[in-house]
Amino acid sequence: MRAAYTSDEIRAAEQPLLAALPDGTLMQRASTALARRCAALLDNVYGSRVVVLAGSGNNGGDALYAAARLARRGARVDAVLAGGAAHVGGSAALRAAGGRMVAAGTGADADLVARADLVIDGLLGIGGQGELRSAAARLVGLLRSATAVVVAVDVPSGVDASTGAVEGDAVCADVTVTFGAAKIGLFVAPGAAHAGIVDVVDIGLALPPPGVTLLDLDDAAALLPTPTGETDKYRRGVVGVVAGSAAYTGAAVLAVGGALASGAGMVRFAGPQDVADLVRQRWPEAVVTTVSPGDGRAVVDAGRVQAWVVGSGLGTDDAAGAVVSAVLATDVPVVVDADAVTLVAAHPGWVHDRTAQTLLTPHAGEFARLAGLDRDEVERHRLDHVRATARELDATVLLKGSTTLVADAGGQVRVNSASTSYLATAGSGDVLSGVCGALLAGGLSALDAGSVGAMVHGLAGLSAAGVPPVSLTATDLVSHVPLALRAIHG
Repeated sequence: MRAAYTSDEIRAAEQPLLAALPDGTLMQRASTALARRCAALLDNVYGSRVVVLAGSGNNGGDALYAAARLARRGARVDAVLAGGAAHVGGSAALRAAGGRMVAAGTGADADLVARADLVIDGLLGIGGQGELRSAAARLVGLLRSATAVVVAVDVPSGVDASTGAVEGDAVCADVTVTFGAAKIGLFVAPGAAHAGIVDVVDIGLALPPPGVTLLDLDDAAALLPTPTGETDKYRRGVVGVVAGSAAYTGAAVLAVGGALASGAGMVRFAGPQDVADLVRQRWPEAVVTTVSPGDGRAVVDAGRVQAWVVGSGLGTDDAAGAVVSAVLATDVPVVVDADAVTLVAAHPGWVHDRTAQTLLTPHAGEFARLAGLDRDEVERHRLDHVRATARELDATVLLKGSTTLVADAGGQVRVNSASTSYLATAGSGDVLSGVCGALLAGGLSALDAGSVGAMVHGLAGLSAAGVPPVSLTATDLVSHVPLALRAIHG
């Protein structure tokens, strides 16, 4: 499991080392690793053109010391000073190695960036927040048309290292070399889109248990339920699916398919006649019960289940509300998806007052209704809002998006490390709800079911889209879920 930290946590971990080691030791460790990575990105260091965008703080110092090492290997290095001043030691080292210092805004900086083979972003460090100042924003603007490889030092300037928030302009790096530990903002949208490949350099920090983590394949494999010799369909988990309506019949087919493909021991479907007929035709493995619209009692009496999935394509009328309310009144775990999230937004007590585990799986628009926020605000500050909403509802919330976040009521957050933009297709979320429901029924906690489910879903999307990616449909996803599970186990 990979850990990610806030800037405050990193600074606190640095203090004991700064007190114990000779002055400048950590900066030399960091700049040495940065120079090594930059050299590896150049076809040939000798004769290459390197430009450093340098702020006045330690981040700029890291960049200048690294650039001095490249200059000593024959690179032509120019440092553009964003604030007029520069790190004293770093600038002295660069000059001694033959590098040049140029003030920003003179006109020469634009030409240097345009001709560079590699640009090192050392404008702002992990303490940077809010919009960039005008001088820094101008330099970031020059990078938009540049052909150089861009390497960010610790975090791309303009990205909040602790949350991933981006207010205005920000560097889009090809590689981010970050020191001590991964920063949360490098993996959470919108900051994640600016980070490129993230290289973590160990500089000897002793760090606390993280509040934000990323599962890897080994973690997911360890969490996935594995059948044993004594396993039967009930031990593997029975999932109840309540989804679909006359307008969205396919939602039920996809949710049931996601649950079946994920290894559920049995899937029960309960719904209106026309939807039930489609589920029977597509999935003869499912146990189907026909109920009248709005008959919540008939739904929960359909048979024994270990977890419910409710909401995909269900609608938001009174009949749908009666069914969602009845399912949430049960004492088994529930995945709350799509229209059910919208209904919960008007009745938060349905979730907050539950004793069994609840996993909500909204996209940004549904989450905005749930949290009473503007959608753009949700997208700008995904981490803060998903944590707050999970705490307020006393539930686990999976916020779908380019970086899917799963937060529990205690503040733990997991970031999905497997995703593709091709998952943004109709019905994809219905499949995810079925996958998560199967994992809940198999005995996983809501946090584990959500985070492993998101990984399985993402891997299925990557598999279905192909290499190079072409396209996928939600139906494609269902058939690729077993391949994703094999990839995790293998």
